[in-house]
Amino acid sequence: MPDIRHRVVIERPVTDVYRAITTTSGIGEWWTRGGVHGESKVGSTLEFYFGQPAPAAVVEVTTLEPDGRVRWNCVAGADEWVGTTIAFDLSATGQGTAVLFTHADWREPNDFMAHCSARWAYFLLSLKSYQETGRGTPFPDDLKF
Repeated sequence: MPDIRHRVVIERPVTDVYRAITTTSGIGEWWTRGGVHGESKVGSTLEFYFGQPAPAAVVEVTTLEPDGRVRWNCVAGADEWVGTTIAFDLSATGQGTAVLFTHADWREPNDFMAHCSARWAYFLLSLKSYQETGRGTPFPDDLKF
């Protein structure tokens, strides 16, 4: 099964980047402002909204390891996302934190997967900006393409 993979280095400690990925307030600063609902704890679900009344994606939180591992399983949303896994693997580097992002287990590569790959790259750079400057570009302030 094909995967989306990206790597970005953020000039902040692993603990700071981990917090930005694992708290609803943190996620709202780089992915979707005001559009994150639920609890970020193992076994709970998070819902992500992008201006519509229904969530665009619902994930089950499956792994939260403060030393740098976060895993979500998509349980609702776009058909292509259901059954996929979203992972953030964080590791300390000389420059700060390397984020290895994977959106795994797509059934097939297609135009929507290519679109999502570009969007994930954009939002990972939003995470980088949020961590390094205090200002990300989450939805609805994101660049539309």
